[in-house]
Formats: sequence, structure tokens, C-alpha cells
Amino acid sequence: MFERSRKGEHALLIQPHAGGAAAEDVLEEFVDLARSAGASVAATLTARIDKPNPATLIGSGKLEEVKAAAEATGADLILVNHPLSPVQERNLERALERRVVDRTGLILDIFAQRARSHEGKLQVELAQLKHMATRLVRGWTHLERQRGGSIGLRGPGETQLESDRRLLQKRLEQLQRRLEKVEVQHAQMRRARVRSELPRVALVGYTNAGKSTLFNALTGADAYAADQLFATLDPTVRRVALPGGSVVLADTVGFVRDLPHELVAAFRSTLSEAREADLLLHVIDAADPQREERIAQVDAVLAEVGAGELPQLLVFNKIDRIEGAEPRHDHAGGAADDPGTRERVWLSARDGRGLELLQAALARRLDLQRAHGPLRLPPQAGRLRARLHELGAVRSEEADEQGWLLQVDLPRGEAERLAAGAEGEPLRALLPAPAANDWG
Repeated sequence: MFERSRKGEHALLIQPHAGGAAAEDVLEEFVDLARSAGASVAATLTARIDKPNPATLIGSGKLEEVKAAAEATGADLILVNHPLSPVQERNLERALERRVVDRTGLILDIFAQRARSHEGKLQVELAQLKHMATRLVRGWTHLERQRGGSIGLRGPGETQLESDRRLLQKRLEQLQRRLEKVEVQHAQMRRARVRSELPRVALVGYTNAGKSTLFNALTGADAYAADQLFATLDPTVRRVALPGGSVVLADTVGFVRDLPHELVAAFRSTLSEAREADLLLHVIDAADPQREERIAQVDAVLAEVGAGELPQLLVFNKIDRIEGAEPRHDHAGGAADDPGTRERVWLSARDGRGLELLQAALARRLDLQRAHGPLRLPPQAGRLRARLHELGAVRSEEADEQGWLLQVDLPRGEAERLAAGAEGEPLRALLPAPAANDWG
């Protein structure tokens, strides 16, 4: 084994691809990821992989080419835009005599740098430890004498590897318990927002689409915004005044193609702001030539976290980068799953042009997003009644021999979720049929 470099800032990037030429936009995004992590890019190499090598991912010839390029450029870190198994990562490090980090490890490193809140740091550490747990293999071969079971190899105590695994498992369990407590606190805060009758809006979108800049423009807040990937990790929530009322607006983590599943799972808190919203503002970089592909990738992640069915308003940001582009509001029409037919607002969050169009569109959409009126519940619907009280949705209540007569007012999204349950049928009468022009 070799002594791992502690520098790891001068990176050689490897872009594996299957057949044909490597997609330029995929490589450009990987370069942005590397720079967002603080690495300087020494060189980039593409590697065609028709059949991945189980030992090193890439073939022996390409491995020699990578080693020569690393020595020529002085790179002390190898970044691979592909998930690596623990065996592949270890074999590559041994062959290249440099630290090797795959796509998941790189994104985890960026997340570790960006997390600011207590919960965000816990989530990052949890994801890192889960990733690390699979890589504690044969890391302590100098302690094999403690292994026991063979002549000359018996010894007291546990191996260092076993000790590390035990300590890591204890830390994982500790982090899980802490995060569960934080999640309970956040759930209570979200219930309080429901009781305040304020509709919930979440900003979602591909990373670096300008979500935080738009959040600041709408709220007057000072959330961190920068021209880099994953500038925002921790959810930020503010109240926004709109014509006719106020809403609660949440800024969430940006998405990226092939976002590792363990990261989606780890950041369930920030994504829950999207999952429990009444309306999603899907922010898109209007000047991005791959914007349609980005929209599809964000929709895929939203579906993965359980927010795929929530209504969306597409916000095409950064029109200041498009010559001659002016703010406008395109109303919905056509298929709900077609980005070209969904309701769209074109604006520039940086210079404020078009913000009034977005505010008016939000006010119009959210007026349609509440379910209210009288609700008759039979005696066997006690669980539904308790849930409505828990959400603060009951305005008045009368009991008689037929059950309860409630006056309720709650977000439409919450009403739809309750109506989908076994006892939720009485709520369906309060849900108006969506109009084609309103729910594109």
C-alpha cells in the first residue's frame, strides 16, 4: 500500500462513457462539481467502457494512460464521474498511487463544505459514514496477527477493522437518533405553519438555476447565493407577502443528474419542504442550452422523493442572459406532464424584472389551493377528525347522533392526501375538480 496524499487539490478527471463520444455537457458539469469542491482541474480524460472491469472499472491500457497523465500534470487526486465499488476504488488507488474519489464521494465532499445548520451537518456526516462503511475493507493488514484461527496468527482482542466497524456503527446509530429528534421538531414547525393557514411554496430546480437569488428577491432575505453547484443545502423558510395574502416560501437543495440515492435519503428534511408544499416553483436557467433535459431530471428526482404529483409553476430565470428576452407569463394548456404546456413565468431574479408577474401568478394559483366548507363525519371517522384537529383545520364543530358537523379550512394538497386514505371519503366533496387551464 502507498501513503495517501493529504493534499488532493490538483485533480485529474476521468469521464467514463459507453459507446460513441462522451457527452460534453456531462463532462462540463463534472468539471463544475470538481471546482465547487475546491479542486483545480489538471486535465480531463474520457474512457470508453463497453464492459466495466470489475476490478478497476477501466481497462489496463486506459489505466496506464491515466497514470502517465497524472504524473505529467502533477495531479495528486483522481476524480471518476461514476460510482466505484470499494474494490475498484482500492485497486485504482493502488495502481495510480493517488487518492481516488468517485462521483458520490465528490458530491458528499461538497455537501460537507456547504452544510451550515446543525441538522445539515448531521445529515452530511450520516451520508459520509454510510459511504465510508463499505470501504473499511483490508485497511489494517498490519494487524492481521490479531485475527486468530491459525498457528502464529492467534492474538487477544478484536482487529482494528472490527473495532472501526463497531465504532462507526455506534456513531451511525447516534446520528440517526439525533436526526429523528430534529425531524420531530421540524414536523411540529410544519404543522404550526399549516395551522397558521399560510399556503406552502417550495423552490426546486437544478443546481445553480438561481433558486436562492429568486428566494432573496421575493423575501428580501439574505440567503447565501453563489454561481456554484450546491450553494444551498439547508432549507431556508420565510414568509412572502403577495397580492391578497401571504405564503411560506422554502428554498431547497439543488438537484443534479444522477444524484446518489443515499444523498436523497439523507437530505429528507430539506426535500420534505418540497414534498409537503402546496405548490412547487420549479426554477430553470432559461439560458441553459440543456434546460429541457434539466427539467426532466428534476421531475425524476421529485417523483423519487414523493413530490412528483404536486402542482408546479415553471419559473424560467436568468432571462438577462438572453438577448432581447422580456418578462412574460405563459398560461397552462395541454398535457400536465409536458413542460412546454405547463404554466410558465419568464423573469430575471438578479435585476428584478418579471417578479410582479410571478407574484400575481402565485396569488392566483394559491387561491385555488384551499379546501374549505362544511364536513359531515360519521362516528366511525374519529381518526380523520383527530387528524383534522391536529392540523388546525377545524374552525367549528357540532356533535349530534349522526357524528360531527365540522367547518374546515385546510390546504388542498393536505386535503387530497387525507381524502386518499381509507376514512377520507367525506373530504372528497370539498375538493373542486381541477380546471385544465389552472392545473397544467
